[in-house]
Amino acid sequence: MMCRNARMGGAEVPDRPLKIGYCLSLSGGLAANGRAARLAHQIWQEDVNARGGILGRPVELLCLDDETKPDAVAGLYQRLLDAETVDLVIGGYGDNSVAPAMPLIIERGKFFVSLMALAVQARFHDDRYFVMIPTGPHPGTALTEGFFNVLATQTPKPETVAILAADAPFSLMPVQGAKENLAHNGMRVVSEARYPLATADFRPFIDELRRTAPDVFFLCSYINDSAALLKAIGEAGLEPKAIGGAMIGPQNGVVKAQLGPLLNGIINYEYWLPVEGLVNAASDSLLQRYQARAQAEGADPLGYYVAPLAYAQMQVVAQAITAVGSLDDAALSAYAHSATFDTLVGDVTFGEDGAWTRSRVLTVQFHGIEGNEIAQFRSAATEAVVHPRGPSTSQLIYPYAAAKRAQQPSATS
Repeated sequence: MMCRNARMGGAEVPDRPLKIGYCLSLSGGLAANGRAARLAHQIWQEDVNARGGILGRPVELLCLDDETKPDAVAGLYQRLLDAETVDLVIGGYGDNSVAPAMPLIIERGKFFVSLMALAVQARFHDDRYFVMIPTGPHPGTALTEGFFNVLATQTPKPETVAILAADAPFSLMPVQGAKENLAHNGMRVVSEARYPLATADFRPFIDELRRTAPDVFFLCSYINDSAALLKAIGEAGLEPKAIGGAMIGPQNGVVKAQLGPLLNGIINYEYWLPVEGLVNAASDSLLQRYQARAQAEGADPLGYYVAPLAYAQMQVVAQAITAVGSLDDAALSAYAHSATFDTLVGDVTFGEDGAWTRSRVLTVQFHGIEGNEIAQFRSAATEAVVHPRGPSTSQLIYPYAAAKRAQQPSATS
């Protein structure tokens, strides 16, 4: 599938569209997040073209569907560069849509800004690669630092952790980071298991957790897996001291509505929420337009997890091109390493490895969810930010048995 958006111009360079090419998972297992990114990109495109485009040229986005098939990604980027002859390429959402493209991107020396691809630089170390993800310079530990730091302050402090993770490349870095964080906080791993991505019945894994009886269930899972795991835990009636950690899925509006009260008490990570210190006029404008169109586009109806970062990704690209005054990949990369970008998620500065220079990951706890209406998730009323400390921070409700029955968190100053 290919999506084209923007008017076509004449043969002269100032009138010819500036073509930006990339791929996203618009179908398959990661389609919910891929479509959210796509819609945010379309809104950005409309905004930038309404202001006259970039370098006087209207912007055209060419988005190819990788169908959540990593093996398809490299060929799609070769098509974009050689057949579609795009002016610039950007990275799609997540490691699966980004890492397979990297050998070609490096070979061609391309300036490459990706979206929420956690572990790409652990392998490639490309100095022209940049990533829009708020995990900062230490992405492996940043994702779960708040989870374990907050648990370490509870009474009684949890001591034992069981790790259950998807058997997939994306889980390697978060699991290793979790081990470092839990050890730093005086906890120990008592069991570790990997499940195949094709797993439909999680009961054997849940039965093993019951036998191990750890204080903490640490879960590192994909969208559909997260929902199935929480349903299995709920059906089994298990109540460790804490559940959550690095689950992809509970950030998505469809998953939130699907799980409803099963989310109560779960502690997980978020990248953005409409809370004091993050929300602003620009993010309000984006999300109002995004949510009005999300259902028709088959995208996450809320968009909080992906849309702000996806829009900001394009702001970074546009600001770099405008500042440099050309599409020269080397010049764009050099500028991106030295600049501070003004985006709707705040000022963004990239370090040597293309990651943000500081972490802004949120640790949240779900509470007070009643039924499955999505309206209750439109504000942050059912998600309490418990880390880092700030104007919107709440006190963790502990243990899980108490948290899943609580209606409101206790605010902290």
